[in-house]
Amino acid sequence: MPQSFLRILFPLFGGLFMISLASAEPYGDKQIFGLHEQVYLPELGVSLAAKLDTGATTSSLSARNIKRFKRDGESWVRFQLAWDKAPEQVYELPLTRISRIKRRADDVDPEEEKTYSARPVISLTLHIGERQQPIEVNLTDRSAFKYPFLLGAHGLKALGAVVDPAISMTAGKPGLSPTATPLSE
Repeated sequence: MPQSFLRILFPLFGGLFMISLASAEPYGDKQIFGLHEQVYLPELGVSLAAKLDTGATTSSLSARNIKRFKRDGESWVRFQLAWDKAPEQVYELPLTRISRIKRRADDVDPEEEKTYSARPVISLTLHIGERQQPIEVNLTDRSAFKYPFLLGAHGLKALGAVVDPAISMTAGKPGLSPTATPLSE
C-alpha cells in the first residue's frame, strides 16, 4: 500500500481504534446494580428493598404521619416509616427542602389546579453494595407499592451506578455502619 494512502487512512481509522481502546472499560469506576437491590439507611437504622428507577428524578422513602415543624428556628420533619413490618419509631430530621413532584395524569384533580405534589426532602446516607453516598430523599406514602424505597436518577448518578434491569438483588448486603438511635414520641 502506498505510504501516502496510509497517511490518509491512519488519522481516520487509527482514531477509531484508539476510541475503541478507550472504551474497553465501558463503565470506568461505575458499578452495575440490578433493578432491585437491598439498601441500608444508617440515620434510620433500617435495611430495606429498593427499586432503582432511572426514570424518576428524585429518591423516595415510604413514610406516614409526616409533619413539618420548627426547632430553634430551623425547619424539621417528623415521620414514621410506612411498610409492612417497618419499625414503629418516630423519626425527626432536619428538612433539606420541599420538592415539587409532577403528578401522573390520572392523579390530577380537574377542580384543583395543582399538577404537582409538595413533598418534604431530607438528607440520608445511602449504603448499597460496597458504596455509600449522602443523597436527598423525599418522604411520601409508598405503602401501596412493592418497594418502600425508590432510588432515583440523582442518587444513582451520585453513587456512580449503572442499572441493568435484567438482574436483581446482586449487590449483596450493604456495608453496614453503626445505626443512629431513632427518636420516640
